Amino acid sequence: MAKQHIVSDKPKHHKHAPEPKGCLLAIGGHESKSTGEADKTEDQKRNVEFEDEQILKFFVSKLKGNSPSVALIPTASTVPDQMIKEYQKVFRELGVKKLEVLDIRDRGDAVGDEYFKAIESADGIFFTGGDQLRLTSILGGTRLLQLMKERYTYDDILVAGTSAGAVALSTPMIYEVMTQGGFVKGDVRITTGLEFIKNVAFDTHFIQRGRMVRMAQCIVTNPGCVGIGLEEDTAVYITKGREMEVFGSGLITVVDGRKISCTDIYEIGTGHPFSVRDLRIHLLADGQKYTLPFYDHLHI
Repeated sequence: MAKQHIVSDKPKHHKHAPEPKGCLLAIGGHESKSTGEADKTEDQKRNVEFEDEQILKFFVSKLKGNSPSVALIPTASTVPDQMIKEYQKVFRELGVKKLEVLDIRDRGDAVGDEYFKAIESADGIFFTGGDQLRLTSILGGTRLLQLMKERYTYDDILVAGTSAGAVALSTPMIYEVMTQGGFVKGDVRITTGLEFIKNVAFDTHFIQRGRMVRMAQCIVTNPGCVGIGLEEDTAVYITKGREMEVFGSGLITVVDGRKISCTDIYEIGTGHPFSVRDLRIHLLADGQKYTLPFYDHLHI
């Protein structure tokens, strides 16, 4: 009789990656920043459970210490001065007295000692919106980004990003779509994000801008990743690197490709529409929880 080989779910020789002590807050963009009726989006006005400034109040509430410090990084924005003023105002109104602005506009700016000190003392880091490729191109490979990730791994710090700032938090990172829908092979351009969390692809303004298909293509090309579609004024709060809770006035879309039964993405040529079957979708509203399907944070 032939010898049977038992394949374990865990490799025989493996190392556990550290469970991060920090937390992530990924926001879908256009988070409520005021109590004015005129500032609400149409979706916010229709939602009877809408709460003004819910997400930013949550961010502040999770900061540690009696007088927490927040490092604001407007690098993704092409109008950083405007972005700085906007967040200085809202964070001041929410009681944040220590707001350090890391006005990094090119790779040369990322080497300043004052920025290292700001990250070393920060209780929270907040990436604004804009263009996620600016974030990865300017911060990628720098000692400053390495310090941020070390603090996220080993310290009780909250790292948040909104819109492009949220998309850049993870790997893989969608940075460009050649056509509106992203339904043909090669339309969706993907690169490495800031890698605070791996095997997750965030996308923002998800329902508002019809981004389901482009996320599907991202996941179909690598079903081991999970897609998290963040709608506007909606966020996910992630603890322990995998425990996720939804906050805000919209929905979160989870795109899970682990049980895909078939796809032709690897057979068709670039420019052809792709097909996929048994792609799983979850829709989660405020207060819902979800455990990201990772395997014990293993580095194999």
